[in-house]
Amino acid sequence: MPPLTTPACCGTSKAAQLLQLSVGTVQALVDKKALHAWVTQGGHRRISLASIQNYQIQQQKLPALERLMSDRLRVMVVDDDAVSRHLLQDICLQTSKQIDCCALLSGIDALITLPLFKPQILIFDLLMPEVDGWELAKQIQQKQGYENLKLLTLSALSEEDLLARGGPPGGSYFIRKPIDARWLQGYLMGQVGLAAPQAWK
Repeated sequence: MPPLTTPACCGTSKAAQLLQLSVGTVQALVDKKALHAWVTQGGHRRISLASIQNYQIQQQKLPALERLMSDRLRVMVVDDDAVSRHLLQDICLQTSKQIDCCALLSGIDALITLPLFKPQILIFDLLMPEVDGWELAKQIQQKQGYENLKLLTLSALSEEDLLARGGPPGGSYFIRKPIDARWLQGYLMGQVGLAAPQAWK
């Protein structure tokens, strides 16, 4: 058994953050022996960082179609407001065990993470520093391979202020804050069964 204290391991939550997966998915990977883990004397699960890195490498080597041969729905949430960001992530993860959700605090983080996480749905706030929602949507729509990505934009702006800024980005579905959790859960449940390989090419 590995030593009880070692810098080359992390907990399940940290592993989920590193892999941009839900905690439940990470636990499933451990059960399938895809990740090397052990339990400390204190009852805490530890996951080898080396096995996390190896898993990431193997996922990058797999053909895109093979990586997507599952019915899991990947949702990315982007909002610089921590309360809204965590609320949205909680709604997504509580809606179905078939949903993986990563939450990011900036448009820049989203652009960096998109090719790795490969979401089918992107939920993002319009008013963010540096890369705002309009610019994020523009950059995504200019890239190849994102044609089937569903864009859900959020804002607490009044209708007048929103129109003064040109309205929501074209090709997106606008949702006004505060979020209607029941509506979002219903939308996500409708998408769970549609999460299929053709979402990413």
